[in-house]
Amino acid sequence: MYFYIHYFLKSESVRNTHIIILSKQKKEIVCRRHLQLVAKMTVYKLETPVSEETVRKLKVNDTVYITGTVVTARDEAHKRAVKYIKERRGLPVDLKGLALYHCGPIVKKTDGNWRVVAAGPTTSTRMEPFESEVIKALGVRVVIGKGGMGPQTTAAMKYFGAVYCAFTGGAGVLAANFIKKINRVEWFDLGMAEALWVFEVEGFGPLIVAIDSHGNNLYSEIMKQAEKNRRRF
Repeated sequence: MYFYIHYFLKSESVRNTHIIILSKQKKEIVCRRHLQLVAKMTVYKLETPVSEETVRKLKVNDTVYITGTVVTARDEAHKRAVKYIKERRGLPVDLKGLALYHCGPIVKKTDGNWRVVAAGPTTSTRMEPFESEVIKALGVRVVIGKGGMGPQTTAAMKYFGAVYCAFTGGAGVLAANFIKKINRVEWFDLGMAEALWVFEVEGFGPLIVAIDSHGNNLYSEIMKQAEKNRRRF
């Protein structure tokens, strides 16, 4: 819900407005403090490979658009990647400075060419057991997904210099429009959804920085605030 409001506020330039969210217990109010956060957002247009210096400039609530190479990876790809890392084997794709997208795309082959039909994000928490190792060993700078990630990934992003960006769930067709080319596919034996798809994208976004390289985790902050509100009830 927060991110839909975030996009609305940004696109409509709403200021000093109360927005009501209905919950089972009470109506919650997103107050001026949240609107002030929106007003302070910075928009970044990044091109891969992304440097650590650039990533360190990004802060929670910033908006990002990415142009360049984005590689998809879900559960099975992460498991295999960590296995390769432990065995000191190289991956078929060099992920250094690239964006890793938690996504199982729907891809159609026509006349020998692949075409992306939909490429929405999958829930990122499933990759929590693996992501810190992937960031550490492979030099990933941007992770894209939905639903956020936990303390282990947050710590790795702070130490090694990476960010987590949220893309709106359910917008798979919209995401596909940003994919201009499929460079190749690796680990197709894992299945279409679990393979490593190497995409060339243009202006992929808006993405919201939800975990930055300074230890800030928007999801954790919201959960803490929600718990405080619950106690008041």
